[in-house]
Amino acid sequence: MTVWPDGFFARDDERPDPEFYASPRFVTHLDDRALAAVGELYDELGLTGDVLDLMSSWVSHFRSTPATLTVLGLNAEELAANPAATARTVRDLNADPSLPFPDAAFDAAVNCVSVDYLVDPVAVLTDVRRVLRPGGLSVCTFSNRCFPSKAVRGWLSVPEQDRPQLVAEYHRQAGFTDVQVHQRLAATWRHDPLWAVWAVSP
Repeated sequence: MTVWPDGFFARDDERPDPEFYASPRFVTHLDDRALAAVGELYDELGLTGDVLDLMSSWVSHFRSTPATLTVLGLNAEELAANPAATARTVRDLNADPSLPFPDAAFDAAVNCVSVDYLVDPVAVLTDVRRVLRPGGLSVCTFSNRCFPSKAVRGWLSVPEQDRPQLVAEYHRQAGFTDVQVHQRLAATWRHDPLWAVWAVSP
């Protein structure tokens, strides 16, 4: 098991996250090609049941809307504008990594371009495993964009080609099995790269 160095999960901007995200940002953090690849992956993995979208915003990138979609994020305005959402929860996972949902409530949990901001990702993913049904999937997608002041220092210190293995290790330490790591898109001079890590709740 990896032992994280001191300061690995520290950030340059340690202000409470709700202050940083107080104003809504109705933007996307990937280009159109990468966003389409996120939706394609969700379709490939069959995320059609009860889904939890962690650290969500005004769009969840599904091509086929799940039966239910619970969005959890920091900005109420952004969540309210998400047309696919069937339930909305405002929560700062860096202040409290527990999830306000019962055991085995979801078939899948997704996190798009936000895993790099978690100061205790193993604790968050451990609770994700709790709220997933047996065989449920945790799916993280990410690129090489971020708010550097809010990303943890360990993420910024790791070469981007090694970050998928970092996310895979988070899942292993949280008790997930069958961890899969894939580069979905390579970077070009015009386009964002996209990586995906997914794992099974035992």
